[in-house]
Amino acid sequence: MPRPKSLTTADLAAAALAVIDRDGLPALTMRAVAQQLGMATMALYRYVPDRQRLEILVADAILGSIDVSPPPRTDWRERLAILLDRARAAISAHPAAVPLALRHRQTSPATTRWIEAMLTVLTEAGFTGRDRVIAQRVVVDFLLGFLQNEHYAALAGAGTAAMAELSAAEYPLLVDTATQAREMSADDEFRGGTELLVLGLSARLRHRP
Repeated sequence: MPRPKSLTTADLAAAALAVIDRDGLPALTMRAVAQQLGMATMALYRYVPDRQRLEILVADAILGSIDVSPPPRTDWRERLAILLDRARAAISAHPAAVPLALRHRQTSPATTRWIEAMLTVLTEAGFTGRDRVIAQRVVVDFLLGFLQNEHYAALAGAGTAAMAELSAAEYPLLVDTATQAREMSADDEFRGGTELLVLGLSARLRHRP
């Protein structure tokens, strides 16, 4: 008769996240998680079949922490910005695990709840049909692109620094822009990008055929 299971999916996800937060994503293995839980590696297989399943549990835990409750009944632009900020904050809380949250986002119920909340805001703003599809895609693309840049393209990092050192005579605009970028924080860029996104969506509503 098999031993009754005593660990929950939350326990497994927490142990996997602890490994990733401490040692990085490449360190996520069945053995490492088993050690984190204080159990034999083979015993872990009673709960999860492989690393892929561990990845999904981690993604669910991260995405599940996103607050999808309706933002305060303010202007739709502000509510959209709030939902974007909540998603960024939850995913960025575990920088090394960002790829898992992005890779497995479509398998997580938390993602569908966040998208439904965002679609509610867009619908109340006046987006319908194809326009709503495009607006939602643009919002998601902005968030995913920013998260990848923030954590894996080294915003204001070595690449930007190298561009700032190029010849100003040959690349005046690039050098000036890179120099400015080096002085900006990720928060500055996210807020600025959100503002531009909202302005574009607002313009679309005003100038629809």
